[in-house]
Amino acid sequence: MTDQTLLTIDDIDVVYDVDPPVHAVRGVSLRLERGEILGLAGESGCGKTTLAYAIQRLLRPPAVISAGGVIFHDRDGDDIDITALGTDALRRFRWDKVSMVFQGAMNALNPVKNIGSQLEDVFLTHRPEMSRAERRAQCAELLEIVQVGRDRLRSYPHELSGGMRQRVMIAMALALKPQLMIMDEPTTALDVLIQREILQQISELRSRFGFSVIFITHDLPLLLEISDRIAIMKAGEIVELDTPANIYRGARHEYTRTLLSSFPSLTGDRGGFLRTGEAR
Repeated sequence: MTDQTLLTIDDIDVVYDVDPPVHAVRGVSLRLERGEILGLAGESGCGKTTLAYAIQRLLRPPAVISAGGVIFHDRDGDDIDITALGTDALRRFRWDKVSMVFQGAMNALNPVKNIGSQLEDVFLTHRPEMSRAERRAQCAELLEIVQVGRDRLRSYPHELSGGMRQRVMIAMALALKPQLMIMDEPTTALDVLIQREILQQISELRSRFGFSVIFITHDLPLLLEISDRIAIMKAGEIVELDTPANIYRGARHEYTRTLLSSFPSLTGDRGGFLRTGEAR
């Protein structure tokens, strides 16, 4: 661990306690640095989302953390053992230190409440000392940060496009200025141009506010563009961890090479996204 380490995941196991038990995450160890974008890639069902939920203790029965630990290295110097937090401390920790944009989040907004009231709920829960005027000012600023006009505070979710709803969810995740944002398939169901805008905005916001990102997706080419490092997950295990350049030019694990070859090239042969060892 260095002074720049934000999160340490140490040999964590997650088991679904059914008959027979399902081992969803197996001995995963990762280190996340401050300001880093760590991509987490793998096929559906490999354990990516389960790992993300374990980091924040969001797992619901029958899923349990059966071994290992997660330590959050706060910027104030405290080391927080997330697996040992009590209910009240865990509630204060979530959204304040670590926030999450959930899979399918753009469809998770309450259809009968306007955008402003839903953003205000974050401050009502976690910053009850704020006045109503302060909450409204913060909500308007958040929408402007994610390039949604403040005039949309009175809009309802059905009045926004999918891309705008996703930006609102990102605004919610940014509300308390967390040190880590976990994003689970944040561009799913968006068209390619909107995906590009969202990804560019995530990178810009990371640079502006200095938070770290764990970006979860099955789309490995996407991670090659935006990540500082990429972890490849298969059957609950991390099978490769490297920089995008090294993974692109010479992936070591056969599964990583399979993921890369599963994406078609627009110009080359029909063999896939690239040939192992091909120059970028």
